[in-house]
Amino acid sequence: MNRASAEGVGAHETGPGAVRLGGVIAGIRARAWTLTVLGVLLVWAGALFLIVRDRYENYLLARYDLGNMVQAVWSTAHGRPLEMTDGVTGEQVVRLAFHVDPILAALATLWMLVPSPLTLVAVQVAAVSLGALPLYLLARRHSGSEHYAAILAAVYLAYPWIAWAAADAFHPVSLAIPLFLFCFWFLEADRLVPFAVCAVLAATTGELMGLVVASLGVWYALARSRRRAGAAIAAAGVAWTLVAVYFVVPAFAGGPSVYYGVFDDVGGSPSGVVRTAFTDPLRILSEMTRSDDLTYLLLLGAPLAGAFLLAPGVAALASVPLLVNLIASRGTTDPHEHYISGVLPFLFAATAVGVARLAPVARLRVAILVLVVSLSATVAVGPWPWTVLGAQNWSPLPTTPQYIGALDRAVSLVPDDASVSATNRVGSHLSARRYFFSVPVVNRAEWVVIESLDTWTPDPVSGTSKPQAVRRTLRHLQRSPEWHKVFDRQGVLVYRKVER
Repeated sequence: MNRASAEGVGAHETGPGAVRLGGVIAGIRARAWTLTVLGVLLVWAGALFLIVRDRYENYLLARYDLGNMVQAVWSTAHGRPLEMTDGVTGEQVVRLAFHVDPILAALATLWMLVPSPLTLVAVQVAAVSLGALPLYLLARRHSGSEHYAAILAAVYLAYPWIAWAAADAFHPVSLAIPLFLFCFWFLEADRLVPFAVCAVLAATTGELMGLVVASLGVWYALARSRRRAGAAIAAAGVAWTLVAVYFVVPAFAGGPSVYYGVFDDVGGSPSGVVRTAFTDPLRILSEMTRSDDLTYLLLLGAPLAGAFLLAPGVAALASVPLLVNLIASRGTTDPHEHYISGVLPFLFAATAVGVARLAPVARLRVAILVLVVSLSATVAVGPWPWTVLGAQNWSPLPTTPQYIGALDRAVSLVPDDASVSATNRVGSHLSARRYFFSVPVVNRAEWVVIESLDTWTPDPVSGTSKPQAVRRTLRHLQRSPEWHKVFDRQGVLVYRKVER
């Protein structure tokens, strides 16, 4: 074989491989920004999971609310769909008596694979972090710039309340944040089938999420001139909420929702709120403009530098859940809480769409400004959750190694199949069982675990500190011949019912 022939054979043998390698490299280059965004959100999610795991191991995630979700998922995995123990009455109920969030049942499969409360924590962190992807795609679609889209994805991850939504105790409604971003992304592209899938999943995270789906239908009808499809989406969303509120909850609760109480000042029920809006609109306006409401609006909007106002039609999609939060009387205007889940997706979507309308140079400058403002806001609102492995202890209860060791030992003494009553903080570590009561309710418990410094007790609407109730329970256990103390360290006590 001559030299020319040899070179020809070598070229023939290596040619296809070189072409394939070149194609892979070209594909990576073409998707470089997308891959970068995915890499960053994975790192973000991993770091945050370590922080939340640290919180769980230090008993900073309690029965309310992680333990409630754990018990509902555990029960579903064991053939009793969404069953849980009512912390106030001690009765066995279905979670649908409080909130219509059947998406919890879908998590039972994951629980069977990895039976740990941290499974739910991981799902929430992963889901919330994933919201950066549809926002990136949305910003790229409207701007044609991957640089701009990547900055918007970074804004999402830098925004302070997104980290809190991911790291807070598990709430099904937090899963609606990425789902609604995907909903908007698909609806804009007239991709109704994947939109419907995401919309159904989002609606199953909470009874009021149907109203947000309805808002998307109205937007679709008006902004995209798809009146029939938009009307159908709106009707389906409203129907879900009406059925959930007026049929599902009463069927399982035996009466109206216990959460109607937060609307006592404006009518006391959904129909009462609507009636008040027509008969006394100034009352509604007054409830929406309290000082804490205005602070809430500032805390939500300032980290985005108000850029969502550049696309008011999209931002208006946040109006229904925002209105609900503003007129409620307790707890819903704290941006650390999960009530922001229906609001944030559309503030981000409006920011992406609105800023993309600017000239290319101005667009990048404004996007960078919003990123800097979001990062600054994260620093300003405090180091947690972005502190080294969640080491900061904001809880008034001790987290020293000796104290945590006492809690660990107390929890380890309780058999997995035993019915138990416990104070709130140890609840998430003991709630994977059929019967789990909250002190001062003992009921049919066979074991009682009391952290004497934890005086928080459940209330139908909001928890409260009742040290007298905890002390009464301790005195009863100490004096009753039916109970035997098996552990007492650092003010953490374990009692076992005496077998007869």
